[in-house]
Amino acid sequence: MSIQWFPGHMAKARRQVEEKLKMVDVVYELVDGRLPLSSRNPMMDEIIRNKPRLILLTKCDLADEAGNAKWIQYFQQRGHTVLPVDAQTGKGVKQIHGITEKLLQPMFEKRAMKGIQSKKMRAMVIGIPNVGKSSLINRLANRSATVTGDRPGVTKAQQWIRLGNHLELLDTPGILWPKFDDQETGFKLAASGAIKEEILATDEIALYMIHFLKKHYPQALAKRYQIADVESYEDVALMEEMGRKRGCLQRGGVINYEKVAEIFLNDLRGGRIGRITYELPEDWMESEDEK
Repeated sequence: MSIQWFPGHMAKARRQVEEKLKMVDVVYELVDGRLPLSSRNPMMDEIIRNKPRLILLTKCDLADEAGNAKWIQYFQQRGHTVLPVDAQTGKGVKQIHGITEKLLQPMFEKRAMKGIQSKKMRAMVIGIPNVGKSSLINRLANRSATVTGDRPGVTKAQQWIRLGNHLELLDTPGILWPKFDDQETGFKLAASGAIKEEILATDEIALYMIHFLKKHYPQALAKRYQIADVESYEDVALMEEMGRKRGCLQRGGVINYEKVAEIFLNDLRGGRIGRITYELPEDWMESEDEK
């Protein structure tokens, strides 16, 4: 499966990012803590190059703790500075300023050599749609500083947000890459809400994640839908049983698959099934070995 989704506004957004990069000192790259590599735009390395960067694992409260630990280790081993954050509770958010100062210490020292004592910093916030950029900025600013929404690409334009006397943030529109050649990546992004549901059928997305949870989080799935021994069900049969438990029946007792899928995906995205990590570093390593 190859999902083509690179509308004109995203091509424009990339050009804007490249143009504004020279105006900032550091980049905050946001990735979804549930699927860090699937939610990383591979073009960002090419665009950002050697600019100081802080990788923020957003929605870490929705990912399981063991998964968060593995991803922190993964990025640190590759020389990146990484911090898990939760914009809803504020966990980790207060550490961003101090870490940024450490990353920019060489810049401050160069300024001091020129007799400039200023510690003003400019940061660019970047990430794919629905990764939590606006929520994080609003938490940092302690106000509704930018538009938020649960639809991909809701932030339409770049905007500067001042945080106190020393830090300014440049928010940017979410940028996806031109296509997803990997079917797994496409389904995981769709399940997280990063790409529009029109691109993939809702029931297909739900079936993919039901299969995943049945394999990796069977107890969480069983508890949420009060179904014993979920691993014994075929995927479609399990989806049908979930529908019966939730009353998703049409005339004649026929299952309304679309309604089941909608309920399940809302439960998944809202954390009501539990803390779920969609991928681990070893999954990607195994994938690379198979190629």
